[in-house]
Amino acid sequence: MLDFKDVYTRVQYLRIVHLKLGLQLFVVTFISATILGCSEPQLTNSTFKGQTMGTFYDIKVAHFPLTKSKQSSIHTEINRLLEQINDQMSTYRSHSELSRFNLSQAVNYFPVSEGTANVVAESIRIHKITSGAFDITLGPLVNLWGFGPDKLPQEKPTTEMIKAAQSRVGIEHLSNTENTLSKNIDALYIDLSGIAKGYGADVISEYLESLGIENYIVGLGGDLRAKGINGNNINWQIAIEKASTTEHSVQHVVTVGNNAIVTSGSYRNYYDLNDERFSHTIDPITGQPTQHNLVSVTVIHPSAMTADGFATAFMAMGKEKGMKLASQKQLAVYMIYKSDDHFKEVYTEAFSPFFQK
Repeated sequence: MLDFKDVYTRVQYLRIVHLKLGLQLFVVTFISATILGCSEPQLTNSTFKGQTMGTFYDIKVAHFPLTKSKQSSIHTEINRLLEQINDQMSTYRSHSELSRFNLSQAVNYFPVSEGTANVVAESIRIHKITSGAFDITLGPLVNLWGFGPDKLPQEKPTTEMIKAAQSRVGIEHLSNTENTLSKNIDALYIDLSGIAKGYGADVISEYLESLGIENYIVGLGGDLRAKGINGNNINWQIAIEKASTTEHSVQHVVTVGNNAIVTSGSYRNYYDLNDERFSHTIDPITGQPTQHNLVSVTVIHPSAMTADGFATAFMAMGKEKGMKLASQKQLAVYMIYKSDDHFKEVYTEAFSPFFQK
């Protein structure tokens, strides 16, 4: 039986406290890489850190010793790849592929990179599976509520403003063919923030594997992808912290194997306005931030991009609908929700095997 208190003292956190638009956002629940055990390491851990996509990245690889020159070369390429993704998909960069598409008039066959095309294709697939809960065309609503490049609203958006934004939303206005995107209304605005970090974790993981590195854990904010073992010759293990604002202790430790693990939560990105709290997760039906009791969703999947998309979708759907769909699709999903004044958990059968015994 694993002693969580003992585990906590040895957890090596990828803890991130977000700063957005002057607001400090406290991460109530997070996942982080841990190195557990005291065996003599036979491999060397190298760490690469930096900033990207409005958050931090923390990458660890276990290998036989690399030269300083090789480590520097790897770090440079990691930064280049992440910059490339930003230049493709960031709505904060006016010159990115996505920004130029968003600013264009109704257009057929707008050329984009293979990366952007693949992320859009996966987004459309998840949109269909979740009956619209994951919608990359929600950009006008995301911006209206102050979670995009625009500033925070000074007043709560009116019903008329919400309806106006909703008129510019709809996946039916978007289509993709190979490396092109098309839209049939000028105002369609794509926002890939609910899936792009997961894609980034996949890209870096595939790059490391192209170098013959088989033991790594890639962390971009709350999106992690792992493979192989750490420097102590045991599987990478992930700590899920209890949902509490008063203590920092481990709820569970999971061993993800060669998979990604992604957490999405209402604790990450929100603001308070006139005594109301608004979460960054937008309900596609109401056009407003979600108001249900779901605090966080963690998804384990071979692809960090896919896990990211589903985690975002389930946050929009809420506990009941989300768990029902996750169980039907045999997805490994873990949820923390609030009941009265307490935090409770629920998870699918597919998630159970990942718990540390």
